[in-house]
Order: sequence, then C-alpha cells, then structure tokens
Amino acid sequence: MTDIDVMQANVAAVAADDEFAAPTRTLWQRSEATVLGTGGVLALLVAWEVLPHIVKISEGTKLFFTTPSQVVGTLWNMFATGTIWTPLGVSASGFALGLGIAIAIALPLGVVIGRSATLNAMFDPFITAFNATPRLVFLPLVMLWFGLGLEAKVVIVVIGAMFPLLINTYEGVRNADKVLINVVRSFGANEWDIARLVVLPNSLPYIVSGLRLAIGRAVLGVVVAEFFGSEEGVGVMMVKAAGRYQVDVVFSGLIIFTVLSLLMTGLVKIGEDRLTRWRPQHASEF
Repeated sequence: MTDIDVMQANVAAVAADDEFAAPTRTLWQRSEATVLGTGGVLALLVAWEVLPHIVKISEGTKLFFTTPSQVVGTLWNMFATGTIWTPLGVSASGFALGLGIAIAIALPLGVVIGRSATLNAMFDPFITAFNATPRLVFLPLVMLWFGLGLEAKVVIVVIGAMFPLLINTYEGVRNADKVLINVVRSFGANEWDIARLVVLPNSLPYIVSGLRLAIGRAVLGVVVAEFFGSEEGVGVMMVKAAGRYQVDVVFSGLIIFTVLSLLMTGLVKIGEDRLTRWRPQHASEF
C-alpha cells in the first residue's frame, strides 16, 4: 500500500468516526421547541376558556370579561360581514408606508454614517438625542402639523421604526471585518465594491435584528397614532369598542396587530435564511 493510499484510508476513518460526525437529531429534538411553544399557548387558551365554568364571576366582572371562543366568533363575524376590511386597510397602509420610508432612509444612512468618521461625528448627537427621546412626545406636534389622517400616522411610524434600524445598521457597518476590507481594497475595489461585497454581507445579522425591532416599533406607532390621533383604523375600532365595553372586539384588534407583527417578522426570518446561506454553521446541536 502506498503512502497516498494510507493517507486516504486515514481520512476516511476520521470522517467516519462518530466523534467528528454531526450528531443525529431525533424527531423530538427537531420539534421540541415548536411542540412546547404551541402546547404552552394552547394550555393558556384552554385555561382561559374554562375559567368562567370553574370560578364564579359576578355580573359586573362579566362586563369586562370574554373568552377565546367569543373572540374567535367576533373575528369570524367581522371578516365574514366585511366590517373589518376598511379599518384593517387603513392600519395596514399606515404601517406599510411608514415602515417602507423608514427602511429607505435608515439603511443607506446607516451604511454611509458607518463608513464615514466625519458624517458619524456630525450625525451621532442628533441620532442619540432622538433615539433617547420617547416617541410619544412627538405626537402633539405631528397631529398639529399633519392633522389626523394617514400622513400623521405614517410620520409616527417612521419616527418609531427608523432609529432601531439606523443604529443597528451603523453598528454592523462599524463592526465589519477590517482585514477583509483591506484585502478587497488591495485588489483595487472602490467604496461601492467594498460596501457591496464586504460591508453589507457582514452587517446582515445587525440589519435583520434592527429590522425586527423596527417592525415592532412600526406596529406600536400605528397603535399609538390610532389611539390618540386618528379617525380610522383598527386602533380606533378598539378604542370605540372599549368605550362600549365590547371586550371581544378589543381582543380581536389585539390579535390582528399581533398576527401582523408575526407575519412581518416571519418574512424577515425567511429573507434572512435565504441571504445567509453562505455563512458557515458553527453552532453545535445537542
């Protein structure tokens, strides 16, 4: 047997060694998180549903109480009769426009500021001050300048969603691999090539985290705008229902906003998985 044959046999033996092979995951290990999460939610809903049958609730308390079955029935009725489509369209429009504008501003601005020490010194005080200021304090000014329509809602959403994405993008750009940047620059790459080939791919985890935060802030902006300064929308529907003690309608609006957040976050997760397939997986599965 030649030396090459011996080396190949050793490599095959190492590759076949269970110590180095990836551990095989059982069906329970693959589905444990999903089963436990779903089971926890179902257990809570069941307990909530049977609570009125176990604990005696006074007539006054029943006025402020509802059950999951009643909420589902109310949601079904609103979608079946079409009464939810108009407020849902208004809320979704404000959310989509505001989040889109926030992304269009925050992403390029975060990249530019992260790559320029001069622009960073100029803009950092403003970004820090606006990010530290509670968004709710801007609501009176926004209502005064933009009224109670869609424009005010979009502005509130932009103010809420822009800064998490901007700051995370900036941090991702600042933490890009300096050695790799110098290597690419040594091959004659310009700033656009560096940003496209190195900075943005390395910043993607930061950008995704910022986008997830921005989605939550955008939904919060829609809710705040509709609670305090709007004439239409799911939030307005919830406020009116609360004034009439329609708790099932209030919970229906809550579910709609929750589903909207989950759907958008899920889309971001799918996009992240597709864009980061090139990254090696270092985490071990146990």
